[in-house]
Amino acid sequence: MTLANGFKIKEMNPKEFFTLFGKHYDELFGDDHTFFPQEFLSDIENEKRKILEEKMGSRFTLNLGLFSPEDEFIGFSFGVQESSETFFMMASAVLPKYRRQGLYSELVKVVLKRCEEVGFQKIYGTHCATNNAVLIPKLKLGFIFSKVELSDMFGTIIHLQYFTNPLRRKIMDYRSGLKVPSSEIKAVMKFDREPK
Repeated sequence: MTLANGFKIKEMNPKEFFTLFGKHYDELFGDDHTFFPQEFLSDIENEKRKILEEKMGSRFTLNLGLFSPEDEFIGFSFGVQESSETFFMMASAVLPKYRRQGLYSELVKVVLKRCEEVGFQKIYGTHCATNNAVLIPKLKLGFIFSKVELSDMFGTIIHLQYFTNPLRRKIMDYRSGLKVPSSEIKAVMKFDREPK
């Protein structure tokens, strides 16, 4: 897909994607305090993790590369199917010199479109609680706060969730207390039913 400004977003196979991703890892994440527990697990623990991963079968994955008009790899998004209805956006970023041009939002739009085409009901990502450069664009695209978590890997993280089904999003607005139930929500939630 070529954007109006000449930048391109390409779906990539894992080998080519992670080769390019690896070249920029330190620039993007070298200064954070991510803790990778698998590095500290015993050989037996890591072997058991590998067996459990294999039991999950062939999950849908999405690896998107963002390229400049000169075909330079300048950003990415990758994620994996978590369940029959949920896709987890594991990581997305744009190299610093290309930020504030709307490229991150364009990348997320492609993720949402592709995931909806495949049939996912929920798409979510986890983000540092103060990472406004990511939180704000996602909120503008219709993601909502769904959870705060204290993670051994990342510290305090916010879960942002996107629903492809409009009714489910309305239910979340009702459940959160943001909106009083509409007649549609009252019918779905069976408000006219007498308690037992």
